[in-house]
Amino acid sequence: MDNFSEFDTRGVSPIKETGAIISHAFENYKTIILYSIVTLIGVAIVSSIVSSILQSLVGYDSLEAQEIINDSLRNGDYSAISHIPGFRATMGLSFFVGVLFYPIYTGILNVLNKANYKQKIEFSDLFIGYKQNTGNIILFLVIANIAISILFVMCILPAIFIAPFFFLGLPIVFFENKSVGDTLSKSFELTKENYGVLLGASFLGILISFCGVFLCGVGIIFTGFFFIAVMYSAYCAICGAPRQLTS
Repeated sequence: MDNFSEFDTRGVSPIKETGAIISHAFENYKTIILYSIVTLIGVAIVSSIVSSILQSLVGYDSLEAQEIINDSLRNGDYSAISHIPGFRATMGLSFFVGVLFYPIYTGILNVLNKANYKQKIEFSDLFIGYKQNTGNIILFLVIANIAISILFVMCILPAIFIAPFFFLGLPIVFFENKSVGDTLSKSFELTKENYGVLLGASFLGILISFCGVFLCGVGIIFTGFFFIAVMYSAYCAICGAPRQLTS
C-alpha cells in the first residue's frame, strides 16, 4: 500500500484567510483542470452505461417513469412515483454506483497535491483512492453526504452552516490515513477553531463549482471539481501541505 508521511514545509500553503485559500485553489486548479475534465466526462460516461444496464435488469423504463413523474407533479400526488416498476431498485443501485466512484475524489486531491509541489502528474494518480484507505474514504463520504442531504431537505441554511464541519474530512482521511471516527473528530475540532474561514471557503468553493451549470450546463465540466481544490487549499492553510507519496 502507498502511504503518506505526515506533513512537509516545501509545498505552498496559503494563509488562514478565505480569499487566500480561494486564490491558492484557483492557481492549483488551473494546472490540473484537464485531469478534472477527463475525470468528470469519464465518470459520467461509465455511470450512464452502468445505470442503463442495471435499469434494464430491474425493468425500469425511464420514459414511462418520466411520464408518471410529470403526471404526479401536475396532480400533486407523489405516491405513484414510489410504485414505478423498478424505481426503488434503480434508486438503490444508482446510489451504489455513485459510492463506487467516491475514491476518485481523492484522486483529484492527489493530483492537486502533486501540482502544488510542481511534480509530474500521471493519469494513474487519479486512481490512488482505490489503494489508499479506500474503505474509510467511502464510509466518510457516505456519512457526510447523507448528513448534508438530510439537512438540505430540512432547510438549506442548516446545511450551509454545518457543511464546514465536514469540509476538511476528505483530505484528513486520505492524506493522514485516519479512520472515520478519528477523521470526524479532527475535522470538527479544526472547524471549531477556524469556523469563519472554512464557512467562507466552503460556501464560495461549492458556489463556484456550480456556476458552470449556468453556462448552458456544459460549464460544469470545467468547474465541477473546483470545490475539491478549495478543500485541498483549506487543508494546506490549516494543517500544512501534506508530503508526497512514498512507496
